[in-house]
Amino acid sequence: MTDLAPIAFSPWEMFLNAGPVVRCVMTLLVVASVLTWTILIAKSVELQRVRVRLTKAEQALEQASTLELGAAGTRQSSIAHTLVMAAETERKRSADIPDDREGLKERIVLHLERLEAAEGRRLMRGTGVLATIGATSPFIGLFGTVWGIMTSFTGIAASKATSLAVVAPGIAEALLATALGLVAAIPAVVIYNHLARQTATCRAQVADITALVMRLVSRDLGRMQALSASGQVVRLGATQNAHTVAGE
Repeated sequence: MTDLAPIAFSPWEMFLNAGPVVRCVMTLLVVASVLTWTILIAKSVELQRVRVRLTKAEQALEQASTLELGAAGTRQSSIAHTLVMAAETERKRSADIPDDREGLKERIVLHLERLEAAEGRRLMRGTGVLATIGATSPFIGLFGTVWGIMTSFTGIAASKATSLAVVAPGIAEALLATALGLVAAIPAVVIYNHLARQTATCRAQVADITALVMRLVSRDLGRMQALSASGQVVRLGATQNAHTVAGE
């Protein structure tokens, strides 16, 4: 009795032996998997740098006593400096209405909220691709499997061969598409959730910085109100110093 030598099928050999449609599906899934890991590395580095800069900016704003000092201490963080300068710009533009302190606060809050939302969208940029890959890859792989099995059975019917040895290679090549779909989808979902948590942390830090900026604005306006009540001349938007008295 003669033993049949087992047929060795590596993933690469199955890829080469697959039909053109299944091969295109496999190629697409491999590209999606590579893109997933590329996004993970790029976004992880980006978010790590953002967290470090936001932490330093938060510490600088905690130590600052005026908005001007806050602007000087946040130059290393683009979003924090943008928030501070937006508040400073709105304060200067409102120099001709010094008694409208509540309106000034409202305008600054509205501007900072829009900047904060824009920063949140920027931080999430690129992660939408992961959600798409995670949602569609299993179905793309399943399409390749169904097409490959359909092609295999069509070939079997044409050759009128019923041996399992004839059917097995084509089915194995088709099932490889499903396996690649899962290989692409599962990491994409896990990485998307991981980056979403990291992004949420950064967005919370941006919200904290916004609150710190508003605290500095309120503090400066409070100083100006106190100086105005004491009969001193105050120019909105000018450098504030607790010891500066105009008209002495």
